[in-house]
Amino acid sequence: MSNGTSIPDQGAARTVVSVDAMGGDRGPAAVVAGLVASARRDPNIDFILHGDETVLRPMVDRHGEVAARVQIRHAPRVVTMSDKPSQVMRHGDGTSMWSAIESVKQGEAKVAVSCGNTGALMAVAMIRLRKLPGVNRPAIACLWPSRNPGGFNVMLDVGADIKAEPEDLLQYATMGAAYARNGLDLARPRVGLLNVGTEEHKGRAELKIAHDRMTAAQDAAGFEFVGFVEGGDIPSSRVDVIVTDGFTGNIALKTGEGTAKLVSELLREAFSASLLSRFAALLALGSLKRLQKRIDPRRVNGGVFLGLNGTVVKSHGSADETGVSAAIRLAAQLARSGFNDRLAARLASAEAAGQDAPEQESGEQK
Repeated sequence: MSNGTSIPDQGAARTVVSVDAMGGDRGPAAVVAGLVASARRDPNIDFILHGDETVLRPMVDRHGEVAARVQIRHAPRVVTMSDKPSQVMRHGDGTSMWSAIESVKQGEAKVAVSCGNTGALMAVAMIRLRKLPGVNRPAIACLWPSRNPGGFNVMLDVGADIKAEPEDLLQYATMGAAYARNGLDLARPRVGLLNVGTEEHKGRAELKIAHDRMTAAQDAAGFEFVGFVEGGDIPSSRVDVIVTDGFTGNIALKTGEGTAKLVSELLREAFSASLLSRFAALLALGSLKRLQKRIDPRRVNGGVFLGLNGTVVKSHGSADETGVSAAIRLAAQLARSGFNDRLAARLASAEAAGQDAPEQESGEQK
C-alpha cells in the first residue's frame, strides 16, 4: 500500500494493547505518533488509548486507516512526573495511567504501555493488578545492547525497588529468564549475578546466599547459572540475563544511556571539526549509521514490570515516536507469547528448589 500500512491477517488473533497517552514529557502527540507507527508495522494490534478525548480524537482521526483499530477511553486527569506514588495510589482514579492499568485488570487488554511517572506506575500496577503468588518484590527488566547473537541482554531490577534479599534475587533470575525465553527466543538463558568480582568468595553475604540458591534452582527455573558477573559483563556474550538490586541496576542503566549519548556527541563533534573530518564522515556514513542504530536507546525503549498479574511496559518519559513505537511492539510481542501466564509456575518451582541450598554464614568463604 502506498502509505506503508500492512494488511491485517484475518486469520491471526488480535492483540489488544492499552496505552496511556498523557504521561510522557513530549505529550500525547508523541504517543499517538508512536501508536500509529506501530499499528502500521503490525496490522494485528488493536488499541485502547487513555486520556482526554477532546485532545486525542482529532489526532487519531487524522489517520483513518488506523483510527478504526483505536478505542479512546476518556480519562480527564493526568499523573505528572512530580506526583508522589502514595498520592496516586489514593487519588489516581480518573487518570489516564490508572485507566490504562484498569483495562488490563478487567481483561480488555493483554498489556499496558505508559511513558509516565515510574514510581506512580509501579504503585498503580501493584495495587490494581496485584503481585503474582509468592512474589515479594516485582522488578523492572530492560534490554541492554550486547555482543550476543540476538544483540541484547536482559538486566533486572533497574529501579522498581532499591532493596533485594536473596529470595528476591532468585525470583529476579527466574523472571528474567522467562522474559529472555519469550522476548529473545532463548531456550535456556544464561543468568549471572552482578557482583564486584567473579570469585565466589567476593561480595555481600546476601549475594553469596543468592548464588547458592540460583545454583540449586537453575534446572527447575529453566536457566543456566553462570555465577557472579562484573559490570563489564553486562554488554558481553558471557551471559543473557544480569540480576541485581534496583539501586545498582538503575545506576548502571542511567550510566549506560549517558555513555551512549556522550559517544554519539563526541563522534559528531569529531567528524565536524574540519573540512577533512567532514569528508571522512561522508566516507564512513554507512558505518556511523549502523553504530548509531546499535547504541540508540530508543530501539529498546521499554522496561517491563515483572512479577504482577498482568504485563506492564514502562516507556521512557522522554520517548519520541520511535521510542513509543518500540515499547508498543515489545508489549505486543510479550502479550502474544503469554509468558506471564506461565511465570507463576516457574517461580513456585524455583523457590522450592532454591530453599534446598545451604545457608552461608556472613564471614564464610565458599
